Amino acid sequence: MPENTVIYPGTFDPITNGHVDLTERAARLFDRVVVAIAYSEKKGPLFNVDERVALSRECLSHLPNVEVMGFNYLLTQFVQDQGARCVLRGLRAVADFEYEFQLANMNRAIYPEFESIFLTPSEHLSFISSSLVREIASLDGDITPFVPVPVAQALRDKFAK
Repeated sequence: MPENTVIYPGTFDPITNGHVDLTERAARLFDRVVVAIAYSEKKGPLFNVDERVALSRECLSHLPNVEVMGFNYLLTQFVQDQGARCVLRGLRAVADFEYEFQLANMNRAIYPEFESIFLTPSEHLSFISSSLVREIASLDGDITPFVPVPVAQALRDKFAK
C-alpha cells in the first residue's frame, strides 16, 4: 500500500504554536507529513530559509513521521516530487478561506490530481499569525505564549541586533 503523504507548505516566518498544532494533527492523519518551507524572498522574511528550516525541525522533532525541507519552485511540482497529491492548509478565518479556495482551484488546474485539505487551528491558537508574532517581538513584547521556546529565543536574538 503506498505511503499517504501530505505537504504542509508555507513561509513559517517563524513557525508558531498554531503551525505546530496543525502539524501534530496532520501527523496523526497521514503516514508522512512534509513541512515545505517556501523561500519567499519577495515577502522579505525576517529569517532566511535555512534558519526557518532549522527552527521548524527543532520544534517538530518530536514527530517521527514529519520532515522539514525548503523549496523554491512551483508548489504543484514540489508536491509531485514528494510523491504526494495533497497539501494541508490552515484556515483561521473566513478571509483565509477565500484566498485558499482560489489557490486550491488554481493548483488543481495545474495538477488535476492535486487536493487541498483544510484544518482549522485549535480555538486557543486561532488568532496567532507569524506576522503578528514578528511585530510583537520587534516591539519587545512577550511572544512566549504564541511560539515554541526555540523560536522565542531566535526572535529575541534577531531583534537584539
